Amino acid sequence: MDSPERPTPARPLVVKVTSGTEAPERLSQAFTVAATAAASGVDVSLWLTGEASWMAVPGRAEEFELPYAAGLADLRDALLVSGRVTVCSQCAARRDLTEGDLVEGVQIRGAASFVEEVMAPGAQALVY
Repeated sequence: MDSPERPTPARPLVVKVTSGTEAPERLSQAFTVAATAAASGVDVSLWLTGEASWMAVPGRAEEFELPYAAGLADLRDALLVSGRVTVCSQCAARRDLTEGDLVEGVQIRGAASFVEEVMAPGAQALVY
């Protein structure tokens, strides 16, 4: 008797964005890809590094505008519901940011945590 095929579970996706408003299309693309994957049921972790760290501060993502792109705050908030958003610990420290300065649910974690995520079995990492 043939058994029904089970869907292959989606691989975890780690998206790292290294630019902020100085590269608006890269910034927007990283958020868009991460949120789209999360909406599709993929386990997603979005890492904000460098100037992208500011997008975890209340009001900053809300100010960002790019024609024909979804709002970063909406994408970030969707990721906080169905995925994870993390600010690099060194990047946060260089900007004098603590978790108390960030949108609720955003974490600050270091390189060891990033390496752990990208080395997980089957993980796919994208860097923008």
